[in-house]
Amino acid sequence: MAGPRAKDRGGATTRIFFAADIHGSQITFRKFLAAADFYGVDALVFGGDLMGKVLVPIVRRNGGFHASFQGRDEAFEQDGLESFTRAVEQPGFYWKVFEPDEYEAVEADPLAKHGLFHELASARLTEWIELAEDRLAGTGVRLYMTGGNDDEPAVLETLDRHEGEHVVASEGRLVELDGEHTMITVGLSTFTPWDTPREASEEEIARTIEAAADVVPDIGRCVFNLHCPPKDTPIDTCLKLEVRPGELPRPIREAGRFLTTGGGSLAVKEAIERYQPLVGLHGHIHESGGRFRIGRTQTFNPGSEYVQGVLQGVIVSLKRGKLASYQHTQG
Repeated sequence: MAGPRAKDRGGATTRIFFAADIHGSQITFRKFLAAADFYGVDALVFGGDLMGKVLVPIVRRNGGFHASFQGRDEAFEQDGLESFTRAVEQPGFYWKVFEPDEYEAVEADPLAKHGLFHELASARLTEWIELAEDRLAGTGVRLYMTGGNDDEPAVLETLDRHEGEHVVASEGRLVELDGEHTMITVGLSTFTPWDTPREASEEEIARTIEAAADVVPDIGRCVFNLHCPPKDTPIDTCLKLEVRPGELPRPIREAGRFLTTGGGSLAVKEAIERYQPLVGLHGHIHESGGRFRIGRTQTFNPGSEYVQGVLQGVIVSLKRGKLASYQHTQG
């Protein structure tokens, strides 16, 4: 068992702040860390999808800089570089300053471009881990982190390498949240139209959850941190997308209305029905923040508005194997 707290809380209430799907957003991650003190919680839990999705090249030209950001061509001088990169980082984008010939070489080499993206993603994750270790020092709060379906395994190795006293890589491990409550973590999702790195069949997700649950000493006192929400519930509803070769997926519209579908996992739903854990914490579907009860288990999806730099979360309070209270947050 990994990551036990330093002291047994003796039946006291344990408050957990949970969020997911920040996709590289600098401001949102800093808000997530600040939530420990702001909400007075005992643990931070992150439910997956750490990586950003876009690299913005900044090219030196004629003594200044040129870049394309959110559909606009930008030109600025040295004194505008910091404000531009800060704006790029808010929605989770990565950036790098290139000389013209360096930029052209990378653009012409897909493997080099992919490698650079991984390098920048790993660097930001390392920065976040170091920041968390610094901010949480002396607080007794631990941050339990995992990747989601959008996170490359090679980048997640950064989390495994750099975890420390306060940051715990929780996936594939049974972690102790306090003296009586534990947590298992699975960051996989079902197959999506976007062909993301950590998608899996329902059968594989079911096997992975079962293997994690089998080592839990008391399932009724265990939190299930499963990136994918339970299928066909109010916390997994998303737009139904059409996939055509060579085109980006696009929403399907019929009779003037966009169609929706359940983007979650049947294996997750069946696991919660079978095991009845204390709480289910989920993410993945950004637009379906909310909660849903399956048997005695309350499941949560905080949703995500990371592009706007808004942190959506949920605070769950655990006491003696019960969900004492919960509160959705946004800020």
